[in-house]
Amino acid sequence: MSRIGAKTIAIPTGVTVEVKSGVVHVKGSKGELTYALLPEIGVNIDGSVLTVKRILENGEAKARHGLTRALLVNMIAGVSNGHERKIEIVGVGYKAVIKGKVLNLSLGYSHPIDFTLPAGIDVVPDEKNKNILTFKGIDKQLVGQVAADIRSLRPPEPYKGKGIRYSDETVRRKAGKAAAAKGAA
Repeated sequence: MSRIGAKTIAIPTGVTVEVKSGVVHVKGSKGELTYALLPEIGVNIDGSVLTVKRILENGEAKARHGLTRALLVNMIAGVSNGHERKIEIVGVGYKAVIKGKVLNLSLGYSHPIDFTLPAGIDVVPDEKNKNILTFKGIDKQLVGQVAADIRSLRPPEPYKGKGIRYSDETVRRKAGKAAAAKGAA
């Protein structure tokens, strides 16, 4: 039995969960998300408690039992509270400007990069430091993917620490080249 899949999910007030023909619909104050259940997984709703169960007892069902429960927990948290991910832009001259649904990034290349934000994702710059951006949305996977895509445009380098990093990420620094030895010609 999957330890994660066996746990029940509490449905908070203000969130409705419905299962119609193998598709779970989760609706809350922030929006609505859907998830198509896999054929070997089922969902029971008993009042304000949701339980994920296996219909088949094969290896795939066992592997996807905990996954389905984790995805449903993320959906419920997303429609009630939302998800966010912060990134930090570090480097002289590196900056980000938000123009509607386009994020214009100057990252030390010969040209600026225009990154179009997908629907459902909002970007908020920090009030004190404009180089810290917060990505917000109801879909945890989409929020994380957008932050990862932007980070991949200029990942942090280990010598000076310049680049785009997550706000909770620590970049391991390396020592540069040692100075030339005395007397070497």
